[in-house]
Amino acid sequence: MFYKIGCVVAALVLLASCGNDQVADKELTVKKDSVVAPLDECTQLFNEAKLNDDILLRATVVNEDVAQKAIISFYNFANLCRKDSLAPVFLVKAGQVAQSIGKYTQAQSMFVKCKDDFVDFKNRGAALFLLAQLYDDPAKLNNEPEARKIYNQIIREYPETAFANDSKAAIQNLGKTDEQLVQEFLKKNK
Repeated sequence: MFYKIGCVVAALVLLASCGNDQVADKELTVKKDSVVAPLDECTQLFNEAKLNDDILLRATVVNEDVAQKAIISFYNFANLCRKDSLAPVFLVKAGQVAQSIGKYTQAQSMFVKCKDDFVDFKNRGAALFLLAQLYDDPAKLNNEPEARKIYNQIIREYPETAFANDSKAAIQNLGKTDEQLVQEFLKKNK
């Protein structure tokens, strides 16, 4: 009888301690001036994204597994913490990292999400330009009509920026081969 009671008590203690660990994990705290504040989910996601960003910035060669981990952490922060002013910044970073490892449709989805979900983002013109270049490049998405559409959107929405000037030049060069561009450049500089 005591053996059964002992087993039941041991099981209850084990279950209680497991439950307490889960609560403790969710209630990570930061001490600041002796006040304990819960570390919320967005802070955790930001810290993870920042850590991955730091790893990428220090890397001399981009490892695809590290890059994918960074993309996921950037996206998670941007998607779950949409009200944070850094959310669109991390979407652009996710797109750039995806592009750097040849994941062009993944990069496209990040830039499109930034374009559509963060219309007031102060660097939205840059995100649009990156998207247009992705469409413009024959080795990447190779979609000149979509590139033209985005370049024209930049000119319309951000007329007084360098992105508008670059978009005008890009439209003039749509469909031209590298050789044609070099020939035009040489003619202009004679």
